Amino acid sequence: MLSRLFFHKSFQCSIVLAICFVCTQQVISQPIKVACVGNSITFGAFIEDRVHNSYPAQLASMLGDKYEVGNFGRSGATLLKDGNTPYWETNQYQEALDFNPDWVFIKLGTNDTKPFNRIHIEENFLEDYRDLVQSFGDLPSKPKVVLLLPVPVFREDTIAITARVVTDQVIPLTRQLAYETGCEIINLYNLMVDKPALLPDKVHPNAAGATIIAKRLAEFIRMESVEFDITASLSDEKRPFNFHGFQGYDFEFMGRKAKVVTPKKTAPGQPWVWRARFFGHEPQADIALLERGFHIAYCDVAELFGNDESMKIWDGFYQLLTDAGLSEKSFMEGMSRGGVYIYRWLAKYPERVNGVYADAPVLDLKSWPGGKGVGTGSPKVWETFKEDYGFKSDKKALKFKGDPIDLAEKIAKTGIPMLHVVGDADKVVPVAENTAIFEERVKAAGGNIQVIHKPGIDHHPHSLEDPQVIVDFAVKCYE
Repeated sequence: MLSRLFFHKSFQCSIVLAICFVCTQQVISQPIKVACVGNSITFGAFIEDRVHNSYPAQLASMLGDKYEVGNFGRSGATLLKDGNTPYWETNQYQEALDFNPDWVFIKLGTNDTKPFNRIHIEENFLEDYRDLVQSFGDLPSKPKVVLLLPVPVFREDTIAITARVVTDQVIPLTRQLAYETGCEIINLYNLMVDKPALLPDKVHPNAAGATIIAKRLAEFIRMESVEFDITASLSDEKRPFNFHGFQGYDFEFMGRKAKVVTPKKTAPGQPWVWRARFFGHEPQADIALLERGFHIAYCDVAELFGNDESMKIWDGFYQLLTDAGLSEKSFMEGMSRGGVYIYRWLAKYPERVNGVYADAPVLDLKSWPGGKGVGTGSPKVWETFKEDYGFKSDKKALKFKGDPIDLAEKIAKTGIPMLHVVGDADKVVPVAENTAIFEERVKAAGGNIQVIHKPGIDHHPHSLEDPQVIVDFAVKCYE
């Protein structure tokens, strides 16, 4: 009798355990839900076999079975409540809420640029967008809400969807909302701005364009991050500012202006970009790296041209940021005369650098500001350089052997990878007098340098419209 009772109890226990196991498996196997909210671009209008080729459909394929992606795009939808087709009033909006997602990607704003909608942008766009974000934030699933900047519009007319309203109003207001709410943000605009062929009607991406969007979203979802907050380590007198939707801080360091911009989430290893000069100019690479978890740092040592005083200030700034937890190796970024600064720093502290991006860089001060070659030069700045180094005459200044081209062999032997972007028609910092000589010497010494040439481009504009190659290079430097 006792053994029969024991068997009965054991059988009951086994059933309970089995049920618990099944329930646990069901909980574990629940897919991560991704809601793609938007207009006709999200819906997949004009894409052949949009069911399989829209960017939400391609995203689902890329993410696999652990994810469930919902396409809640509605053609013609506006973000504005006063628009001609408010997303708020669509079935897709309610379906997206009912989906109770873990992620929400919002891509709205393009239709708001139409004449009968754009009259409401200045007054209502920001508030309506904030309400939309809040409506998803109030869901039981507490999803991560990500704002997608609109893709470019390649039409020149102003009687329909209008390019200038996208760039001058929709994008800045979306960035403002990301700053105010802390929402993450993805820049689809620069991702597509140099690819007009992928938008056949000048508004809607084709299947290949949708692939680019889907890949970026999949990369974003899979991105690893760590808990990290640098703000307590910065000056108590720091002043917050909005850097294209990201949190920036202004402060003084050793009597110089300094800035740090923080990502929404920090990549493992706490990578960072050290911008040498012209903070905020052509910022697309910096913005893209912020999206990928990099910090951006700047300490103004203009106009010291990498002399001992500037190196001392930078040494202190480096100690501040690395003591705060940023990587012991920075990714150096130097535009124009910033090239002198980053390479003199690298030559002095190679163990503190893991990569260099130099854009139309000054590498021989005799070329610029000296103007001793074919370049225009700058007599006033040449005098500043002479003062910085204590040269009493041009004759002594011309004997200076501390230019990056003079240090090329030493730099090459560090093995640190370098990427240059130059305009082949640069009249201010001629390639032949700067990057060409530097590249030749680096390669002769076995160094690691890649140069991207922009045919027909002068000193400006700097950078690349789509900075993906710069981004990939920077990320690889931290691998």
